[in-house]
Amino acid sequence: DMMSNGAMPDAMSPKAAPPKEPPKPLNIIQKTFRAEALARLQRATMAECGFVERLVTFWSNHFCISANKGELARMWSGAFEREAIRPHVLGNFGEMLRAVEQHPAMIFFLDNQQSIGPDSRAGQNRKKGLNENLAREIMELHTLGVNGGYTQADVTSLARIITGWTFAGRQAKLGAPGTFIFNANAHEPGPQKLLGKVYEDTGLAQGEAALADIARHPATAKFIATKFVRHFIADDPPPALVAKLEATFKKTGGDLRAMTLALVDADEAWRAPMTKIRMPYEYLVASGRMMGRIPEDPQRYLGGLNVLGQPLWTPAGPNGFADTNAAWAAPEGIKLRLDIASQISSRIADSIDPRALLDVVAGEAASAETRQTIERAESKQQAFALLLMSPEFQRR
Repeated sequence: DMMSNGAMPDAMSPKAAPPKEPPKPLNIIQKTFRAEALARLQRATMAECGFVERLVTFWSNHFCISANKGELARMWSGAFEREAIRPHVLGNFGEMLRAVEQHPAMIFFLDNQQSIGPDSRAGQNRKKGLNENLAREIMELHTLGVNGGYTQADVTSLARIITGWTFAGRQAKLGAPGTFIFNANAHEPGPQKLLGKVYEDTGLAQGEAALADIARHPATAKFIATKFVRHFIADDPPPALVAKLEATFKKTGGDLRAMTLALVDADEAWRAPMTKIRMPYEYLVASGRMMGRIPEDPQRYLGGLNVLGQPLWTPAGPNGFADTNAAWAAPEGIKLRLDIASQISSRIADSIDPRALLDVVAGEAASAETRQTIERAESKQQAFALLLMSPEFQRR
């Protein structure tokens, strides 16, 4: 259990509250979202190797969707991560890219089901046109990066190439409801030129070939390596380490296990000072792991994430949650963490010894100052709150 929905510790609640109305029963969308959230939180808390769970959260934020887009996005946000991200975090980048862009959740999030080739059968009948949202974000946010050397003409061309990438509706005319389908009637006919290469109209395969080439593009290697190092090491990624990961990505054709091992094996990764602040999600999960509590109800975590500004699977835009200290180390955010730390601490049992936990959490990295502060605490509860707020526990 992490915290209740409110930001106030229980002790501060007003005494005479009016009688509450019984909560409304959850609908299928809310039930699905909560079940998926609980599954994610339990896996993260119980994982023997927390690092792989960190990879899941990194890639899920890189290829993000937002549950606020609509009911389908809320229904699918957990499934999207489970089906398109999780199986590939130690696999191949190109395969993850294809799984992501063909997932109904991403298609819905970036409106590709509304994108109709102007010269396709559907386009001639309905006078509807291209929607470039998915094509633009594939290049700008998922692969090449904003300075990755593509033009507006390339965006339009990729948008034409992936017309017809959609999902089956309730009527299930073209497939099981909610599954990816290729609708040939909406696909723009003819060859398309993208990043200097011509792709013949081979239907679904035209888009798959384009994605495979973009995944192997040198700009993609640089963009991914930079973002990876920024997440794990420093807001200002050390260029030599970025170059090492970029070279590994290129040499192995986007092998993410190889790139991840290159990070772990690099001296620079361990020599760099620990400057990165844990995001709220990492902070709450680390608290749960430290206490050895398996989450039974996702609501406390979901409430805590809302309070701390990182609602689960719900970033404000397609670029995901910020991965810099400026976003998370602001005084207001730290104050809210303090509220949550005191709430968590008010519920710990006397069996928990914060001094012993400090060695588990930080070991030799624990400063004399932190040790002294925790030892001088007036109660176990206070010592635990101080441990949760220690600089060592705030760091990744």
